[in-house]
Amino acid sequence: MVPFLIIAAIVLIAAYFLIFFQKEKTGNWIQFFARGKEAGFNSKDLEQLRRIVINCNIKDPPGIFKSQTQFETVVRSMVKTLQLSGENYNPENQFFLSKLFDFVHKIGMEASENKTRITSSRQISEGQTLRILVAGTGVFKSEVVKNFGNYLTISRPVSTKANSALQWQGVKISVYFWREDDAGYVFDTEVIDEVFSKGISSLKVEHHDSLFRTQKRKSMRMKTHKPAFIYLLNDTDNPHSLEKSAGLRCILEDISDTGCAFKVHGQAGIGMRLKVQFSLNKIPICIPATIRSVEYREDINTSLVHTEADPLPIATRNHILCEVFNMLPDEDEDELPFRVLEQEADAVHPSAQNFNEVMNG
Repeated sequence: MVPFLIIAAIVLIAAYFLIFFQKEKTGNWIQFFARGKEAGFNSKDLEQLRRIVINCNIKDPPGIFKSQTQFETVVRSMVKTLQLSGENYNPENQFFLSKLFDFVHKIGMEASENKTRITSSRQISEGQTLRILVAGTGVFKSEVVKNFGNYLTISRPVSTKANSALQWQGVKISVYFWREDDAGYVFDTEVIDEVFSKGISSLKVEHHDSLFRTQKRKSMRMKTHKPAFIYLLNDTDNPHSLEKSAGLRCILEDISDTGCAFKVHGQAGIGMRLKVQFSLNKIPICIPATIRSVEYREDINTSLVHTEADPLPIATRNHILCEVFNMLPDEDEDELPFRVLEQEADAVHPSAQNFNEVMNG
C-alpha cells in the first residue's frame, strides 16, 4: 500500500509540474504574439518568427522585442538559413528579412540615442568641429581647444567670406556641431574673452546646460576601410546598374543602407550625383547617391565625402545591413571583381587620380 501511495504522489507531482510549465510556455507564446503585434508584425510574420525563435533555443521568446542582441540572433539565424538553402534571393524572403532589419534598426537606434546623446556643452569633446553663426555677419569655422568646468575654449573662428578680424569679446554667437554617431546640436552663448590656448588664438565662451538637439542620425553605420570605385551619374543613366570598367578609386570609410562616406584624392563638390561600387562578401554592390557634405584637407589634397543614397533595391539594402550588423562571414577574398578593375584603373590612370580631373572630364 505504501509503495502505491508513493508512486501516486510522484505521478501527481509530475503532472502538476507538467501542467505548470505547459501553462508557463503557453503564456510565453501569448506574450510573444501580443508584443509582436505591438511591434508591427502580422500573424504570418510572427508564425515564421516563432519557428526561428524555437530553432535558436531562446528561453524568453517575448524578450526578443526588447533586446537588440536577441533580435539580432534571430535575424542572423534566418540569414544563415537562407544562405545555406540558396533561397536568399527569393523576393518573399527578402521582404520578410527587410522587415526584421527595420525592427532591429529601430531598437538599435533607440539604444544608441539613449547612450550617446548629451545635454550640456560641458560634455563636448576637445577637437570637436564647430560652426559659429554671428547674426548679421556670417558663418565661421572653429573647433574645441579645451573644455573646462567654467567655460569652453574654442579656436578663433575663421571664414573665407566673413570678416575674420572681428573683435569677439562680448559678441553673442550661435554654436552648431555634429556629433558622430549621434545628432546635431545647437546652443546660444557669449564670448567672454580672446586668449591664447595651446599656442592657438582662441576664444573663451560661456557654457550652456540646455542644448537643442537637431537632426538625428538616420541609420546605423559600420566603419570600414575597403577599396571602391566612384562614377559620375547622368540623368540618362540607370543608377543601379553595375559598371564593368574601372572608375575613380576611393576608400570607403563607412557604410549604411542610407549612404556611405569615402576618401578620395582631390576636392569634391556638394550636390554632385554619383554612384559608389564595391564588394561585400564577393557580391558587387552599387550605391547611387548625392554628395551632402565634404571635409577637404588642403594640405594633403584629400576629401572625406559624405553621401546620401537613393532608395536601394531590397536585396541590396538587406545585404548592406547584413554587413552593418556583422552577419556576413569575414572576407578572405581579394575583392574580385575589383582586383581586375584596379589593374585596369592603373593602366588608365597611372598617376594619382584626382576627383576634380576625372569627374569634371
